[in-house]
Amino acid sequence: MNGLRVVPTWNHGQERLYVCLKDGRSIAWYDREAGRVDILREDRRADILEALGPFLTGSVTVGPPPVPTPAELARLSLHPDDDLAPNRPGEALLIALDRDPGPARRLRPDPRRRALEAERTTGEILDRLDGAGWHTLHSLPLPGGDRVHHLAIGPAGLFAVHSLYARKQRVLVADPLLTLGRRDPDPLLRRVRADADRASHALTAEVHPVLALVGPSDVRFTTTPREARVLRDTELAGLARQGGVLKPADVEALHAMARDRRTWT
Repeated sequence: MNGLRVVPTWNHGQERLYVCLKDGRSIAWYDREAGRVDILREDRRADILEALGPFLTGSVTVGPPPVPTPAELARLSLHPDDDLAPNRPGEALLIALDRDPGPARRLRPDPRRRALEAERTTGEILDRLDGAGWHTLHSLPLPGGDRVHHLAIGPAGLFAVHSLYARKQRVLVADPLLTLGRRDPDPLLRRVRADADRASHALTAEVHPVLALVGPSDVRFTTTPREARVLRDTELAGLARQGGVLKPADVEALHAMARDRRTWT
C-alpha cells in the first residue's frame, strides 16, 4: 500500500474525492463531473492514480489544477462586504482590540498587541512586493474561526504566511515543535501547514506554508522543516527572487478568486 487515503467530500457545491496523506493533508482530488484529477504533488502521481483507480470512470484528464476560468474571474464585481482586499495586516486583531481593549493597566503586555505588531511588520514587507508582480491579502477567514495571516500570490506561487512575534528571543525549530525563548515547545508548524492546506482546498491550487519570525535574536534548526519554510522577517523579500511558476495572468486570476470572501466559506 502507498499510505494514501481517498476521502469523499463536498467543495463549493461539488462532490470531490480527495487523496490524503496519513496526516490528513490532501495532495490531489478527483472531480467526477469534470472528469479531472488535479495533482498538487507531481512526485506522487503514480501513487495518487493507484489510490484513485477503483473510483475513476471514463476518460480522465490528469495534471496540476487549472487556472480559474473567465467565469470565475467575473466574481471581481464584488459587493464591498465580500471583498477581502481592503483588509489591513492584523485586521482581525484590530477589530478584537477595538471591541475589547482590555484593562488600561496590566502586569504583562497584552499578547494580542505583540501579535498585531508581528502581522503589521510582515504585512508591510509583503505589500512592498507589489511592484514585482505580487499581490498580498491579509487576515483571510477560515471556517471555524481560524485565519490565514497573509496570502502572498506572485510569480513564484502562492504562500500562506503565519506571523510570529519573536522580538529579541531565541527560536529553536524541531519540526513540528517550535520553542520561543523559555516557553514550552509548541507544535506551531503543524498549524502552519494545516492553514496552507485549507487554503489549497479553497483555491484549488498549491499553497506553500511559511512561518515568518519577527525580530528573533537567533534561529536554530534541529532538522529541516518538512514542506514548510521558516524565515526571519528580513528574509521574506527573498520570495520575489525565486524562479517563476505562475504567469501574470495566473497571478491576477488567483488574486481575484482569493479576495472573494465566498471562496473561504
